Amino acid sequence: ASATPTPPPVPTTTAVTSTQTSFSSIEPTTLETTPIKSSSLGWETGASTAVYCCYLNGTYYDPGDLVYNGTHGNTCYYVNCSLDCTLQFFNWSCPSTPSPTPSTLSTPASSKPVTTNPSGCLDFIPPREENESWWLCNCTMAICKHDNVVEIVEVECKPPPMPTCSNGLKPVQVMDPDGCCWHWECDCYCTGWGDPHFVTFDGLYYSYQGNCTYVLVEEITSTVDSFGVYIDNYHCDVNDKVSCPRTIIVRHETQEVLIKTLQMTPIKVQVQVNKQVVALPYRKYGLKVYESGINFVVDIPELGALISYNGLSFSIRLPFQRFGNNTKGQCGTCTNSTADDCVLPGGEVTSNCELAADQWVVNDPSKPLCAHTDFTTQRPAVTPTLLENCTSSRICNLIKDSLFAQCHPWVPPQHYYEACVFDSCFVPDSGMECASVQAYAALCSQQGVCVDWRGHTDKACAVTCPAHRRYQACGPTEERAPPPLSSPQNSSILVEGCFCPEGTTNYAPGYDICVKMCGCVGPDNVPREFGERFVFDCKDCVCLEGGSGIACQPKKCSQEAQPTCEAEGTYLVTEVNPADTCCNVSSCKCNTSLCKKEPPSCSLGFELKSNMVPGQCCPVYSCEPKQVCVHKNAEYQPGSPVYSSKCQNCMCTQEVNSSTQLNIIACTHVPCNVSCDPGFEPVEAPGECCRKCQQTHCVISLPSGQPVILKPGAIERNSDNNCTFFSCVKIHNQLISSVSNITCPDFDPRSCVPGSITLMPNGCCRKCILLNETRVPCSTIPVVKEISYAGCAKNVSTNYCSGSCGTFAMYSASAQALDHLCSCCKEETTVQRQVALDCPNGGSLNHTYTHIESCLCQESVCGLPQAQQAQQARVRRASPQLLDR
Repeated sequence: ASATPTPPPVPTTTAVTSTQTSFSSIEPTTLETTPIKSSSLGWETGASTAVYCCYLNGTYYDPGDLVYNGTHGNTCYYVNCSLDCTLQFFNWSCPSTPSPTPSTLSTPASSKPVTTNPSGCLDFIPPREENESWWLCNCTMAICKHDNVVEIVEVECKPPPMPTCSNGLKPVQVMDPDGCCWHWECDCYCTGWGDPHFVTFDGLYYSYQGNCTYVLVEEITSTVDSFGVYIDNYHCDVNDKVSCPRTIIVRHETQEVLIKTLQMTPIKVQVQVNKQVVALPYRKYGLKVYESGINFVVDIPELGALISYNGLSFSIRLPFQRFGNNTKGQCGTCTNSTADDCVLPGGEVTSNCELAADQWVVNDPSKPLCAHTDFTTQRPAVTPTLLENCTSSRICNLIKDSLFAQCHPWVPPQHYYEACVFDSCFVPDSGMECASVQAYAALCSQQGVCVDWRGHTDKACAVTCPAHRRYQACGPTEERAPPPLSSPQNSSILVEGCFCPEGTTNYAPGYDICVKMCGCVGPDNVPREFGERFVFDCKDCVCLEGGSGIACQPKKCSQEAQPTCEAEGTYLVTEVNPADTCCNVSSCKCNTSLCKKEPPSCSLGFELKSNMVPGQCCPVYSCEPKQVCVHKNAEYQPGSPVYSSKCQNCMCTQEVNSSTQLNIIACTHVPCNVSCDPGFEPVEAPGECCRKCQQTHCVISLPSGQPVILKPGAIERNSDNNCTFFSCVKIHNQLISSVSNITCPDFDPRSCVPGSITLMPNGCCRKCILLNETRVPCSTIPVVKEISYAGCAKNVSTNYCSGSCGTFAMYSASAQALDHLCSCCKEETTVQRQVALDCPNGGSLNHTYTHIESCLCQESVCGLPQAQQAQQARVRRASPQLLDR
């Protein structure tokens, strides 16, 4: 086999001159091998870094290296390490003359290439055809010009101008297929948040309120087996006007990942793979699911796809070089143009994204009402009046505030601000406006601008972390664990979430443990410090520095004599020692079913109690009072009624009879109504608990309303009318009442001596001294007089003296004149009495007056009144004249 010339890389074109060697029947055969280190963009080497491509028999080979060669009979062959890191086998008929030796390299200026026939570069291994090019290393290309003349070309990369992405994000640098130069591309980035609001791959903003399951992105022309991202929405307000994301579904080849919101406050998310709940981080079949701050991320490295979801918002990032111009669904087409983002499943472009979004519904058996339909789920109408009457949350102003000023040039804030205002008006007091700020802040972090914004919301959008973690607005996408569990990270993107406090690190992926240091990781997956001793799998282990770290020895158990079980009811048992679960222990256990003594029978009100005596297995039985009352073979709980008789109310009390040890039953007589109406009195009733009211007096009703109560045989005058009498008699055990009226004789007060009118003894009829009646002797006559003094007065009953006395005038023969005897009816005895006079001011005044007790005729001087004496004198003076006549 001939040698392979290896020209050095030079900035100018060089030629390789070689004598012609004739080969025939060259048929390359590729041998598959496993690359040791390769790149999807090609291979490259540097001054200090070696890239190993092919491996065979313990030896590494670079791309283009000769692995081995030889002859077999008349056949020549060799094996070469190709550029795609596979072993290629070439064979041909060996020539009859020895292969020429290649000449040294010379520059085109100093030597002229030798032209031979046939043309091409047949001396190279493998032989190259004319104008065939191949890569050498360090982005250096070799071109076969003719007759083993090779031109060496070093690729020059000029930075291309940065394009403007329609979604407003910064473009990314992507290596060319040759692996030497790079170019700009606008990655596909779709996000949705709130109730919900969408920004397509190309930056078109719209809102959609459907509550079914929809296609977010699928490939138009399938290049990946079963790749797609889907969203399950639900109505999240009481009026069913707005919807929110509930589940993100990612399909890739044979796996289907569901990130499902189980609870909104606080956020609780569950991850399922092929309908089975999995723990995070999850890695299988080229797909990873892990937590990144507050987000749950599905990472498909083979596709460069990242799908993130946190319960309130989602984002999908796809590389343009893989998915450009080949996406469909609610996230649009990823063409770096918004003109064709609203596409129907049939490929038609429409200007109404809400109409297009309706058509991307997925057949979901759990939502039978979500079949394909032409009905468009309209967002609630946003009228000027509504916006004027709505005071948007001040949280929305943060998006346009100077807080995000560094992000505004990279991520236009207007769509996120409008979405925030919409949510604060239609779903007020729900915290939904936080989703807009959160989505905007997350997109800013993707562009390298991390903002700690939650501290400016007065805790309205606060994130609650577990006690052992602290909130950080700018934390790593994946929290690193201490060596040797950690893996290098090269991501510069920061995310918000709950992270281990300063001075501690996360123990390992999938473990929610923060540790200061990790000396060893034992078989129980718990971090241990050096020198720490622990027991695992019934082995005594210690964490040692160096070596394998964990050293374990079988645990030794103490040997104790086996006990003998002789007590009644006991038996021997061997079981795991609760104090040391790695060892067994033998002991005497108690089984009461082995006891022979029968328990006694207890009387009513007592219960059987078994007491365990220390050191004994079988119980000691006794009849203990149940703290109840017993009456007529029945038990009564304290406080419950006990029936004794209809005339008694009995109750079981808490008090205990010391002799019987039973609770005492306390009884009281049934309460009786002993109040009877007037004229009735309670009397004993045979066979009854209470006395009954029986009439014992006559009851006479009066118009005034106050009845008259009379005993049998009683007579009573009407207090309002002395001429009316009431009486009560009992005849044949029946009370009979009667009302009697006195009829008075005719009475004429004019025929009476003034002041002589009085009542008869019956108190009803009046009587008096008639004018023509013989005078009665002197006596006291009762009379009612008004006594007044100092303006106060009162009527009192008093007496006055009246009657005839022995007064006469007759002629006395002895005296030859008229003889007079005069006597007057005067008071005989008097007393001083006091009376309380009623005064006009409502008070009273005590006053003393003279009361006549008795009257008597008393002599007095007979004389005429002065007027009568004067008249008699005139008569006497006139008498002589009369006589003289």
